[in-house]
Amino acid sequence: MDNKIKATGSVVEAFGNLLHVRFEGSIRQGEVAKVKVGRAELLAEVIEIAGDIAKIQVFEDTRGVKLNTAVEFSDHLLEAELGPGLLTMIFDGLQNPLEKVAEVTGVYLSRGVYVAPLDRKKHWNFQPVAGIGDVLVRGDALGYVPEERFQHTIMVPFSVFGKVKITSVAKAGSYTIDTVIAKGEDEKGHTHEFTMVQRWPVKNTLIQGKKVRPTRMMDTGMRILDTQFPILKGGTFCSPGPFGAGKTVMQHHLSKYSAVDIVVIVACGERAGEVVEVLRTFPELIDPHTNESLMKRTVMICNTSSMPVAAREASVYMGATIAEYYRQMGLDVLLLADSTSRWAQAMREMSGRLEEIPGEEAFPAYLPSRISAFYERAGEVQLQNGKSGSLTIGGSVSPAGGNFEEPVTQASLAIVGAFHGLSRARSDARRYPSIDPLISWTKYLNEVGIDLDAKYKGWADKVRWSAQVLRSSDEIGKRMEVVGEEGVAIEDMLTYLKGELYEFCYLQQNAFDKEDAYSPLERQIEMFSVIQKIFAARFDFDTHDAARSFFLNLQNELKNINFLPYGSEKYKEALRAVEEKIAINEVKGHA
Repeated sequence: MDNKIKATGSVVEAFGNLLHVRFEGSIRQGEVAKVKVGRAELLAEVIEIAGDIAKIQVFEDTRGVKLNTAVEFSDHLLEAELGPGLLTMIFDGLQNPLEKVAEVTGVYLSRGVYVAPLDRKKHWNFQPVAGIGDVLVRGDALGYVPEERFQHTIMVPFSVFGKVKITSVAKAGSYTIDTVIAKGEDEKGHTHEFTMVQRWPVKNTLIQGKKVRPTRMMDTGMRILDTQFPILKGGTFCSPGPFGAGKTVMQHHLSKYSAVDIVVIVACGERAGEVVEVLRTFPELIDPHTNESLMKRTVMICNTSSMPVAAREASVYMGATIAEYYRQMGLDVLLLADSTSRWAQAMREMSGRLEEIPGEEAFPAYLPSRISAFYERAGEVQLQNGKSGSLTIGGSVSPAGGNFEEPVTQASLAIVGAFHGLSRARSDARRYPSIDPLISWTKYLNEVGIDLDAKYKGWADKVRWSAQVLRSSDEIGKRMEVVGEEGVAIEDMLTYLKGELYEFCYLQQNAFDKEDAYSPLERQIEMFSVIQKIFAARFDFDTHDAARSFFLNLQNELKNINFLPYGSEKYKEALRAVEEKIAINEVKGHA
């Protein structure tokens, strides 16, 4: 392939970052091209071919492109470089390490500057596991190197199909990623040299193994998610909400506290300020599961709103490919895309320039299939060595005006396993998280119920009952707004107060309190059992005021328990006091 004559061409038309190029030679859709503007070479991707005209989208500012500007085609697709050293890194959509680019160009990044994603000079302690004569296939382990707290598996490249017989393996030692650490011969007699680094086209799913049905819960430390709308490792979820409803805050929580090994954050068209906040806080924050810096398990793909729109699509696929690579090591990976709406807007812009027939709200007709294909890259995979790895994908959606009927939200809802709808009204009322429990849903409750049945019998049924209490409480609350408290029966008033208590004391959390910001699953189960006792209790108050007074006091006590260290004596005493209060008032019926 290296000896093949590369195709060349010249620009004949330009529409923003869409260029029409007349070419000579052989090219294919998805191939990377270089547009030569002065001394700079701007990366582009072939998105359509018609005769001898290729339509390419440029990932950089096209200022300076003229008629007959030279274009050279690379003969390879847009690829991710995969190997040790990805963790803690911050890349752009084309996998340029932004810190190293800044060292070359200064604070204001220049176009046409591309730096190798992985450090070529750093040495890694390689430990071989494959032996001479072993017959391997793609994804099988050649050896390991330590990367942060993980054993990074050096695998037979996924671009090698068929069986390979190992003919040589490097001894244990310290090597750079470009050092040949093994050689092998395929079934056709061709020799392959293997280094610690490999490449893979970002738009192709990277998977070797069997996809299995996800069954394990991904606890997040957020009560409303873990209890009412849980997520499975290998599942998918989306979080639509209007601007200012707390989508980014929620995704930050998930990236900090989710019980996974690796987190890949894709800032797709996000405001730069939000990305800067992550960069400032993550190195200082401690992972509650490992007591290490959160950055040590994080990879960031940064394509902010101030960067070229065309690279938004590349950033989403780049994040998915890196996440799939770590899944193949038997790790649990969480990919957070914020926001898929801005990716869809980039598709709409390019579709318009291609003069395609528009779909609803001018989005391309293939929008649902593109979004589905992205979420379908999630899943749990049974690997060849008996281990299993998972990739969980969560995308936030920013519908204009909070309209959940718009195309991007609807396309996401058709494919995801959980829907966490955020409400601006709840956000304005300072309710955190601002997930609306009356419109949100999950398909994973039964699997989580099976998983948690050993810790709390009948978990799934109790959660459904809680959801029913919330719905009934909301209906009664709306009725009370019309007729007043005295206009409803005391039984309905009690149902309303129970729903309000569940909402304020359990589903809401204080992100600024060190104890309440993250609620371990054991603590959630303990508190949820108390809530269930309140739901089941039959109170008999004489007046509406007596009922409200009792529940306000109970609500205050339960809320204060959330701020006490879990398992401490004060926590246990406060919990006992609440349970005694419920037992006494359930029988006597007087506050």
